[in-house]
Amino acid sequence: MDKKYTWNLKDIFDSQESFEKSKQDLGNILVDIQTYRGKLSESSQKVYECYQLYEKALELYEKLYAYGMLNYHLDMANQEGVKLFKEVEAIEANFSQQTAFIVPEMTKIEDAQLQEWIQDKDFIRYKRVLQRILEDKKHILSEKEEQLLANYSEVLDASENVYETLTNAEFKYGKLVDEHGQSVTLTDGTYGKFLRNLSAEVRKQAFHLMNGKYSEFQNTITDLYLMSVKEMTITSKVRGYQSSLEQAVLKDEASCKVYEKLVDIVNRNLSVNHEFMKLKKQMLGLEAMYLYDIYRNPFAKKEEKISFEEAQKEVLKALEGLGDEYIATLKQGFENRWIDVFEKPNKRTGAYNLGVYGVHPYVLMNFVNSTHDVSTIAHELGHSMHSYYANQTQNIIDSDYTIMIAEVASTVNEILLAEYKIKKEKDQSKKAELIYELLEMIRATLFVQTMFAEFEKIVHEKVEKGEMLSSEDLNQIYYQLNQKYFGEAVTLEEVVKYGWLRIPHFYRGFYVYQYATGISSAIAISRKILAKENGFVEKYIEMLKQGGSKKSLELLKMVGIDLEESKPYEDAILFYQTQIEELKKIV
Repeated sequence: MDKKYTWNLKDIFDSQESFEKSKQDLGNILVDIQTYRGKLSESSQKVYECYQLYEKALELYEKLYAYGMLNYHLDMANQEGVKLFKEVEAIEANFSQQTAFIVPEMTKIEDAQLQEWIQDKDFIRYKRVLQRILEDKKHILSEKEEQLLANYSEVLDASENVYETLTNAEFKYGKLVDEHGQSVTLTDGTYGKFLRNLSAEVRKQAFHLMNGKYSEFQNTITDLYLMSVKEMTITSKVRGYQSSLEQAVLKDEASCKVYEKLVDIVNRNLSVNHEFMKLKKQMLGLEAMYLYDIYRNPFAKKEEKISFEEAQKEVLKALEGLGDEYIATLKQGFENRWIDVFEKPNKRTGAYNLGVYGVHPYVLMNFVNSTHDVSTIAHELGHSMHSYYANQTQNIIDSDYTIMIAEVASTVNEILLAEYKIKKEKDQSKKAELIYELLEMIRATLFVQTMFAEFEKIVHEKVEKGEMLSSEDLNQIYYQLNQKYFGEAVTLEEVVKYGWLRIPHFYRGFYVYQYATGISSAIAISRKILAKENGFVEKYIEMLKQGGSKKSLELLKMVGIDLEESKPYEDAILFYQTQIEELKKIV
């Protein structure tokens, strides 16, 4: 494969010697940090010096971990890569252990003293750090207890790691017969393409092969998932949270009100999604529409192909409204190997962005030359630009933004791309296809992710009440939610109940709701960008530059969005309904 389509990991470390030196440097800094143990309450100078060392250590650790993880994800069956990843996981555990004393010691300092330092202009670099400590004080344990949890960090993450290894490196889904009568191998990367196939039989085969493989391991995966849920439940109790939900949303700098408002408003408006399902069934001309049919675009005549170079051009053109600097930086990323592009054997599935402080963002793709991949590029580059701006503007501690904000930046790009393609299209059939794709994105991100969020909420609440759950209990919860969210227009086969087994994000409890809040925010932001509201793009870029230097909900208020209110969700659903009406006009 041409190296221009692969990551240049030498931007992190140009040799094994550089990696080893940074590992040694990190070890030395961690030793220096230990000299402040038991002394942080003595003076603000001690605190300042300790955090300066912590910053340096964090920069080195982030590079080391990124290097190990990125190498591993290129080939998860390569034992050298596995060994390297295990090494950086051990570095992560040691980093956590050696710095675990800092926050507990800071909590011993009187609130009045911390408040005084927050106001001190010489302490402004660590203002947000001190604010977080004040806010989290009641949930921070003693130094000994924090150390104990840090020592167990690798063990507590085991369920997610085992799940990833099982499903990425061990699962083989078998072969299906495509529309040409050819026997082809099903992979995670080609699954979406097969679900969009013109042939219902091909779609059915792919759906049943994929979910069937997961169903074979349902008991193992149930144990892994419930282990993850119980870990969250126990940790939240130990730290004095009212629930695992509260712990998760406060970590996101959100609130339970945001989560509950989202689920409530979407549930009140499920009829809009049901309406789209009925229209979909009508347009597909099906007597019975199964879940594997809903991914099929009735206006797509054939699976369109696109080269990566063509995809680049389309993304750059669609995002021009975000300004010259934004576009110039994207070009830099395309030209300097920030992206590992194509699917390869044993490569990690899916797509993600990893911002490496002091280097640049890295994007993992599994590009299969489908036009649908263009949206994924735009999405991940939204994350990349967020990382780029935050890392350029903030120190490494404040550059780290929450997922809630991250999913806004990525989804804004997806919507801008979709709107650009719809606007430039003259052919009515093609325009209908593009509007349909936009509707699908909203359905999958707002409605489906809220369904996932509701699934998580139900399971966590049952575990917190001490209920014993089997794989079939979880299957039935998921099946019933599908009935509620999709409505009568979709015929649900029994195999649908295994769908929850395929969601890796469930191992990061209460993560997926942020996709739904993200698209709700992104719809509002993209409307203003496309309307060329005076000064709005500058406000938006400024929000991205803030990284995590302000709370998530405060950052969104910079661009006029309040996620604790109904309006963002109602406006997003109204936009969804408006697009349904636009589609009806064409068909």
